[in-house]
Amino acid sequence: MRKAITKSGLQHLAPPPPAPGAPRSEPERQIRSTVDWSESATYGEHIWFETNVSGDFCYVGEQYCVAKMLQKSVSRRKCAACKIVVHTPCIEQLEKINFRCKPSFRESGSRNVREPTFVRHHWVHRRRQDGKCRHCGKGFQQKFTFHSKEIVAISCSWCKQAYHSKVSCFMLQQIEEPCSLGVHAAVVIPPTWILRARRPQNTLKASKKKKRASFKRKSSKKGPEEGRWRPFIIRPTPSPLMKPLLVFVNPKSGGNQGAKIIQSFLWYLNPRQVFDLSQGGPKEALEMYRRVHNLRILACGGDGTVGWILSTLDQLRLKPPPPVAILPLGTGNDLARTLNWGGGYTDEPVSKILSHVEEGNVVQLDRWDLRAEPNPEAGPEERDEGATDRLPLDVFNNYFSLGFDAHVTLEFHESREANPEKFNSRFRNKMFYAGTAFSDFLMGSSKDLAKHIRVVCDGTDLTPKIQDLKPQCIVFLNIPRYCAGTMPWGHPGEHHDFEPQRHDDGYLEVIGFTMTSLAALQVGGHGERLTQCREVLLTTSKAIPVQVDGEPCKLAASRIRISLRNQATMVQKAKRRSAAPLHSDQQPVPEQLRVQVSRVSMHDYEALHYDKEQLKEASVPLGTVVVPGDSDLELCRAHIERLRQEPEGVGAKSPTCQKLSPKWCFLDATTASRFYRIDRAQEHLNYVTEIAQDEIYILDPELLGASARPDLPTPSSPLPTSPCSPRLRSLPGDAAPPTGEELIEAAKRNDFCKLQELHRAGGDLMHRDERSRTLLHHAVSTGSKEVVRYLLDHAPTEILDAVEENGETCLHQAAALGQRTICHYIVEAGASLMKTDQQGDTPRQRAEKAQDTELAAYLENRQHYQMIQREDQETAV
Repeated sequence: MRKAITKSGLQHLAPPPPAPGAPRSEPERQIRSTVDWSESATYGEHIWFETNVSGDFCYVGEQYCVAKMLQKSVSRRKCAACKIVVHTPCIEQLEKINFRCKPSFRESGSRNVREPTFVRHHWVHRRRQDGKCRHCGKGFQQKFTFHSKEIVAISCSWCKQAYHSKVSCFMLQQIEEPCSLGVHAAVVIPPTWILRARRPQNTLKASKKKKRASFKRKSSKKGPEEGRWRPFIIRPTPSPLMKPLLVFVNPKSGGNQGAKIIQSFLWYLNPRQVFDLSQGGPKEALEMYRRVHNLRILACGGDGTVGWILSTLDQLRLKPPPPVAILPLGTGNDLARTLNWGGGYTDEPVSKILSHVEEGNVVQLDRWDLRAEPNPEAGPEERDEGATDRLPLDVFNNYFSLGFDAHVTLEFHESREANPEKFNSRFRNKMFYAGTAFSDFLMGSSKDLAKHIRVVCDGTDLTPKIQDLKPQCIVFLNIPRYCAGTMPWGHPGEHHDFEPQRHDDGYLEVIGFTMTSLAALQVGGHGERLTQCREVLLTTSKAIPVQVDGEPCKLAASRIRISLRNQATMVQKAKRRSAAPLHSDQQPVPEQLRVQVSRVSMHDYEALHYDKEQLKEASVPLGTVVVPGDSDLELCRAHIERLRQEPEGVGAKSPTCQKLSPKWCFLDATTASRFYRIDRAQEHLNYVTEIAQDEIYILDPELLGASARPDLPTPSSPLPTSPCSPRLRSLPGDAAPPTGEELIEAAKRNDFCKLQELHRAGGDLMHRDERSRTLLHHAVSTGSKEVVRYLLDHAPTEILDAVEENGETCLHQAAALGQRTICHYIVEAGASLMKTDQQGDTPRQRAEKAQDTELAAYLENRQHYQMIQREDQETAV
């Protein structure tokens, strides 16, 4: 008999309970935000994070909802692994409806460990669901009412398949079907591979000590993974098509970005393949997964995080070593740039990142040994009390340097250690670097560097050449990138006297920098190329600042030997296989493409990210470019740059001719459910035809928001050069102030120039008519964006929540009319979303009655945000 899965059938969607004899959790359970690897781990345990998400009714239902009983607002939490939302006091109530999270392991007593196993779906009820039903292909009707209890979809938190919650689309038979684990199945570690081992029950305390002593003697002859008993065992089922992935996230990298992105990985992957490096480092996880075939690693952090993982792999001596991909979250990210992963994570969807890791090319990376010992020839007068005899690292992947750059990095490092709260963003970090570098330049602390060093490369003494150059910094470089993306050796083809620079050729590049060449480095220059070598002997006669892959110290007079250590296996982000045509995958690539270019402001990008169509409407046409059909974005950038001087396809008098800022970047408008930024360092990996359909969208951070569009006045220029200007200048200085009726008439007729003229002549923008309607009410009723923006920029803020005789604010009116852009303007200006009209409706409810679900979703999101702000303010008081 076919049945639809209803709210009353929640228990049918829960994963199977633990096997008999498996450890049971206590009723009073810790609210966990990390994965539990202890022997007391709970089967199907949720991973909770605080959230301000609205629109999802508490998952336990009214019968068990504590907040419903208390009838007050309480905090909410969201499970990162299955994305259900509950009130914090209701977490314990999940036991009563028997709903567990997707299981991340299996019990040792549940079945024979040699028996073939498969993963079952983990079905979850959803009141909101993107995409389309897998059965009927239709979209999901969104129920955005705050107190709605209606289930619109049932989806699996493993494979992400979704169905309508009705008999014709989802039947009971589908509950027991094997799960494919979705589009990222090749990198997901199935829970059937992870086995919880049971500790023997007949061990007594008296015998444990003897066994431990015997075990320690035997363990000295065993491998590093066999040194002690672990609660969990990994028993993989190898497949040539699988590339299982371990994700290591440094939550402190790049202004604490890692703490936010870890939740996304918990959703797409098995939570037991995602590790927070602040919880003990990578060693335990790598030991546990050492026997997994085709294993890959994703290091989410800066170059230091990558070096930490590579050094741990060296210690464990894994054969073969798993290749390491990079999600750059640090400040410099030079290794990530070299391997095409970009200069820093912005907002690329995690699903895209997982695809890149799976498809990436495996390459080799040279790693170099550093051996330092005190210089016995240095006199006691050269000693520095603040100096150390040890380097911070004994191996480097990127570079080793001494002098000016190391001194700046050392000051940054010491300041961050003293005040970590001041270094919580990548931008702030870079600004501090710039300020420290300038002050160090004025002091000239490294100007005598050449007098205190001796450099011998492959037996050749370079000291005379260095003394002639008088550098303030010397870099021993392994990769092409340095100092947040610069190329100190020069671009390919610029160094004819040397071999091309590579990160896997067993050679180091030695470069000297004067202050002039250091300054030119940021604008495309390079340093003085000294040599390429396999071994370096460096001798210093005094304490000098040095840095190893960004880790600085002040090193006492020393002898330093640099030699090749080994080669690490890395994953390099690959260029997409082919250029797809703009409109159809079946058409051949045209010889030329004529593409419209449109700009998006940062303000609109952040405000409208939830809706592609609205963001397209908010874009500003820039011009048209003609590029070859197989162009990548790097080539296309050069064509777009020309629009800054001579925009194509745009009239000379058009406001869109304003200058394009140098910090613009491309937006991918097609390969994900939303727009996302493409890092400039990755432009050569993407074809024009892959990120655009009808036109190319670019993000210009210096472009003003929607008010900067050609048809709207800018807040910074309330009276722009326009046909209105002469009229304003012609007003007589002694004219009587305009009447309120004149202002209302201008707003009704959508006469923007007249309204400006009357306002400049002394008109009152807070005037109301006989029904208490403000000028803003009239502007909204006519849909005049220009007049609305002008009133929001110039009228007192009281106009936002002013009500007419039926209790409607201007936001009620705009929501009822489905005016999305105007609603966005009014909400961002600070209007209240909690005000109700005489029928008791909020603006969100008016949008729902108008059947504009997308607008209602936006208003609900902002309404919930305002509620949280108000609660925080009341708590503070």
